Amino acid sequence: MRITAAGVNRADILQRQGRYPAPAGAPAWPGLEAAGVLEATPASSPWHPGDRVCALLPGGGYAERAVVDASLLLPVPDGVFDVEAASLVEACCTVVSNLDAAGARAGETLLVHGGSGGVGTAAIQIAKARGMRVIATAGGAERAARCAALGADVALDHRSGWQDEVAALGGADVILDVVGAAYLGANVAALRTGGRLVVIGMQKGARGELDLGALVAKRATVMGTTLRARPLVERAAIVARVHEEVWPLIPRRVRPVIHATFPLARASDAHRALESGEVFGKVVLTV
Repeated sequence: MRITAAGVNRADILQRQGRYPAPAGAPAWPGLEAAGVLEATPASSPWHPGDRVCALLPGGGYAERAVVDASLLLPVPDGVFDVEAASLVEACCTVVSNLDAAGARAGETLLVHGGSGGVGTAAIQIAKARGMRVIATAGGAERAARCAALGADVALDHRSGWQDEVAALGGADVILDVVGAAYLGANVAALRTGGRLVVIGMQKGARGELDLGALVAKRATVMGTTLRARPLVERAAIVARVHEEVWPLIPRRVRPVIHATFPLARASDAHRALESGEVFGKVVLTV
């Protein structure tokens, strides 16, 4: 695969910091998603040289070329640029796999923390397409308003507090949380009876205190998930689910949200941009 664009994710920053090593057999350099053109395929493959594709990668996307298992490929959707396609794969796979793990259903309420991030912007749109009510939190009134413009039914400035407002709305059936320990107690309090908290990030701590009494009283579930470390067969199944559920919605109901692009040689600037906390949507490298 000749790469033309590669998405930048927080996992890449953690890998750079030595806190998220590449799995066995994966390239040592970062990059969990990319888009481009196939240059060579096996004779038995349904794909052909020249096909425009995007891919979920275990690493190595910050490059000019990559070798990709065919089960992790997706076609670039019609009317979508490679830069946009490269921004969608990791986020959509993360959202779909976690909504499925939580058994999220139409009519339920989803609380998305980090609604302005790459996963958050995808989660708002995908959950709305599933028929869910979406509450999103983001840092600042302007970013919250942009979450509402993406489809969130309620968008809250987390800097002004969110717990009381979520409680006033009746709580959440499912919570997707990228914050981690700092929100653990408040998240459990925000769950409805039978609610499910899915921890997908630990931006503010990996260790927290859990009130088991509150958890038991609500018959609630706390789960943690990852994507990169899953076996190939599981990642392939997630890619297939995304192709089935999300790809037909792009770009009409699920649209890419690009904050900025940087050439590959300026990957360090792309990381600094993401670390600044000012990014809305995704940062993408161009090759």
